[in-house]
Amino acid sequence: MRVVADTSVCQGHQLCQLEAPDVFGFDAGEDVVEVLVERPDESRRKDVAAAVKYCPAFALSLEED
Repeated sequence: MRVVADTSVCQGHQLCQLEAPDVFGFDAGEDVVEVLVERPDESRRKDVAAAVKYCPAFALSLEED
């Protein structure tokens, strides 16, 4: 899986960091999500999928390899 963040629609809620703080960071200067690990281990799928699902701005997505 590959994590994709559309920073043009991110609203800086940072909920993704609550679900998967090792995968998502935050660029305070730009006020947007920062993908720390573009291809997280499969063991992180549940948390990463939750982050994608609960993003209020729909700025995150998963692409399958």
